[in-house]
Amino acid sequence: MRALRKLMDRVGVPFAKGGPLEKFYPAYEAADTFLFTPPYTTAGGPHVRDAIDQKRIMITVVLALIPCMLMAMFNTGYQAFLSVEQGGTLLDSWQAVAYGALGLEVSSTSVLGCMVYGALHFVPILLVTFAAGGACEVLFAVVRGHEVNEGLLVTGVLIPLTLPSTIPLWQVAMGTAFGVVIGKEIFGGTGMNFLNPALVARAFLFFAYPAQISGNVWVAAVPADGHSGATWLSSYAEGAGHLPGHTFADAFLGFIPGSMGETSVLAVLIGAAVLLLTRIAAWQTMLGVLVGTAVTAIGLSSIGSTTNPMLNLPWYWHFVLGGWAFGTVFMATDPVSSAFTSTGKLIYGFLIGFLCILIRCVNPAYPEGMMLAILFMNMFAPLIDHAVVRANIRRRAARYVRSST
Repeated sequence: MRALRKLMDRVGVPFAKGGPLEKFYPAYEAADTFLFTPPYTTAGGPHVRDAIDQKRIMITVVLALIPCMLMAMFNTGYQAFLSVEQGGTLLDSWQAVAYGALGLEVSSTSVLGCMVYGALHFVPILLVTFAAGGACEVLFAVVRGHEVNEGLLVTGVLIPLTLPSTIPLWQVAMGTAFGVVIGKEIFGGTGMNFLNPALVARAFLFFAYPAQISGNVWVAAVPADGHSGATWLSSYAEGAGHLPGHTFADAFLGFIPGSMGETSVLAVLIGAAVLLLTRIAAWQTMLGVLVGTAVTAIGLSSIGSTTNPMLNLPWYWHFVLGGWAFGTVFMATDPVSSAFTSTGKLIYGFLIGFLCILIRCVNPAYPEGMMLAILFMNMFAPLIDHAVVRANIRRRAARYVRSST
């Protein structure tokens, strides 16, 4: 580590104040603080109230996302090999060749085989996301003369997990750049955005390239289109009136087609436990989404319909299909774009659950719903907080008047 420290010090000389590369110091500083703790200290006596900082928050969220990343790689390979065993072919020839060169077994029962093949899809998307997003972050930091913050650390992991495994890499780069620039940087960077950048990226790709964002997932040897990767939801909404031949346990564990990181509710729950134990995510938001989803789904399913199959979907299935669980835990709880007050978080979460089911059931042409519900409520989160704060002020004012008289 000492040798690396000395190397970074030598490399950083041209980036120092007065050096020829002074303007690009934010790029050097980003790499240096990623490897080492900043050497700056306060001149006076600091009063530490909490050891948590932005970097620790981001790293904790990334650690919570590890189960989803592992499941993303495994399920991508599992669905591909399942298709092969049922008469299909691997869709990407170069990946098939690379996989064969490793001498691994092409079988859905091979955990290592599924992980390796899935990694050949997931890792390139992850790298392109960080490359495109990182370039945008550094560019804006250089122009503003600010340090590069750690906001991309989480966004760069969230974006690949919300995408299908077969999306073209150039679209990944375009979507990431759009999400980082339009969803965050033009508003001032991390902490100033009112929309979730990862969802902005996915929304851009969904509406700009609907065929590719739906993805060609491997289902019974036939590529099947799915909204937000949720092929079960799309087939049900399109009039099948029944779920494909898998069980509730398959959906809960994640052995179904879909966007890479959104299929396994179990993996999401492990991440949720980490976020709740470390108090990074708000339980009020998660509870609000859960209650809003259940109440709305039960109400609509009690009505039923002979023409709209989504109204007949049992309410508890909504929890394990599509991006509901992933959106509830990792997207709705974003501390920047969500509500800040405790009561506001409950209201904010409830309305997300309500809108998600409303979109799924009332508009069967778009059976996912979670992405649009969160983005819509992102815009109303400040208004919810404002209403909650004003209500608290009125209650305290009335209590003060009563106590003084």
